[in-house]
Amino acid sequence: MMQKVFLFLLLVLILPDIFIYKVYISNFQTNALIKYLYFLPSLLLLAGIIYLFLFANHDFIIERNRLVSWFIMSYFLFTVPKLSFMLISIFDLPLGFIFKRSFSTFTYAGITSAVIWVAILIYGSFWGKTKFEIKPLTYQSSLLPKGFDGYKIVQLSDIHIGSWVGNGKALQEAVELVNAQQPDLIVFTGDLINNKASELNNYEDILSKLKAKDGVFSILGNHDYGPYYRWNNPKEQADNLISLKQKEAKMGWVLLNNEHRILHHKGDSIALVGVENWGAPPFTGKGDLKKALIGAEEIPFKLLLSHNPSHWKKKVLPESDVALMLSGHTHGMQFALGNHSLASLFSSQWRGLYTQGNRSLYVNVGLGFLGIPFRFGAWPEISVITLKSK
Repeated sequence: MMQKVFLFLLLVLILPDIFIYKVYISNFQTNALIKYLYFLPSLLLLAGIIYLFLFANHDFIIERNRLVSWFIMSYFLFTVPKLSFMLISIFDLPLGFIFKRSFSTFTYAGITSAVIWVAILIYGSFWGKTKFEIKPLTYQSSLLPKGFDGYKIVQLSDIHIGSWVGNGKALQEAVELVNAQQPDLIVFTGDLINNKASELNNYEDILSKLKAKDGVFSILGNHDYGPYYRWNNPKEQADNLISLKQKEAKMGWVLLNNEHRILHHKGDSIALVGVENWGAPPFTGKGDLKKALIGAEEIPFKLLLSHNPSHWKKKVLPESDVALMLSGHTHGMQFALGNHSLASLFSSQWRGLYTQGNRSLYVNVGLGFLGIPFRFGAWPEISVITLKSK
């Protein structure tokens, strides 16, 4: 798998350079120095890719996560615009051959496309990743008791705190935006960390300031178990999870691990259910919905927190009477143009509300980022869900 990724990255880096050099630079530039300097950024990126894939050990990539992320972002900044230019401008070549004269229509279109991609990548990496978007949703259900009409829930997901190093001010801003909604309940649907509980050390005080009338409840996501870090032994990984649970408790968060709580409001009750991460390999699958629902059978309206949205169709719909499920996990691939995202290739439920009969799923695209410090279109989300009874 890694070999295929390595070859793909090399091709995306090299092919546009060869095309642009052959078609444009070699024909219109006589200065040899300029010709050679054109390849310098790509040579540096090539050296970085070779180092990361062939020489860098796992610990280097994890411990230097911020440096590696910005390198990957630089790779996209130099390759995507050139790739876009090549794929569009190349159509001028057959036109010129057919009509025996030069064409530049697609060349100008390619230049425009490249400039747009540069703007998107720069904006997304410097501003988009902290362009917090409050997403209001009114959810109506005939199962909801009258006492919960108007009940306000703020959902957060996928904070990935290890990616916020040096950016505590932005995280504080997000917390203030959440509290400004004056929610009755705050829920967090998993992936608080990237790999290690220690990532929270400088941010516990900020996250502990999240306040709601009925408290802050959370579940575990696939990253919270630390499966992507090379631990020295299983006990070390288990201790890391214990540490994470202790830190969440210290922040005042209530972690629901295959269990539920009964919430009371204006004389009525609903069940708030939380499962551990559920997912097919390679994702950790510890979610036990049946166990979590024991004792809540008589509550008509059940609100489920489950990190992976694929849980909804595969298990929640056929095996329970859960009215509303809240998820995260997809990030919307951290990039969307309108209602379109590559995330749809991996998940049929990747953002927003999905309904089947009188039961629904809402997918939050996450507050943080992972892999690259970038978001565009799939802006960091603060979901504000107001419940309404029919």
